[in-house]
Amino acid sequence: MARRGEALREHILDTAKLAFLETGFERTSMDAIAARAETSKRSLYAHFPTKDALFHAVVDRVRTLFADRIGTPADYAEQPAEAIVRYCGRFVQLLRWSSVGRMVRLGIGEADRLPELAAGLFDVLFGVTTGNLAADLVTAFGLPDGEAASVADELVGVAIHPTLPRLLFGIEPLTDELPSRADLASEVDLDRIRRLLHRVLPV
Repeated sequence: MARRGEALREHILDTAKLAFLETGFERTSMDAIAARAETSKRSLYAHFPTKDALFHAVVDRVRTLFADRIGTPADYAEQPAEAIVRYCGRFVQLLRWSSVGRMVRLGIGEADRLPELAAGLFDVLFGVTTGNLAADLVTAFGLPDGEAASVADELVGVAIHPTLPRLLFGIEPLTDELPSRADLASEVDLDRIRRLLHRVLPV
């Protein structure tokens, strides 16, 4: 049964996301996306008049999906400090997933030619993560907004190192399966993040 309306739009976005991740923005043509999505170029352009518009829509969709998968610190534990530890651990865990890891690589690869698009990808992953964390630091610990944002940036930065550069350089492999929150404790060194949290925010 042929897809129509919103179902077709979402199918195009999911198809385009995979194409952009595999071949990059510049090397991915609208013709190739239409063929891969098994729809006509007319239908593709009816939903997305330009490749830039399509890419921005992909970024918006990824933002929604990523925000749902990482949640907020309060989703992870009742005790505020432990919630932050597990939230940061979940981010590290998701960076190892090929869908997220390749998104980071795509943003870096397009940064010189398409800085606005690269910035959009950065905001999807790091903006969402640090924004949620900063909001939690305000609520749970009473930090002022500016201080909470600085602490969130610092904590996320130390939590993802050295995992992120190792993933970017291919020293650690990406995983094709979406990692489960149930496996968080066995896949991420949460004790290390606890120690880092106490250095960044004595609790």
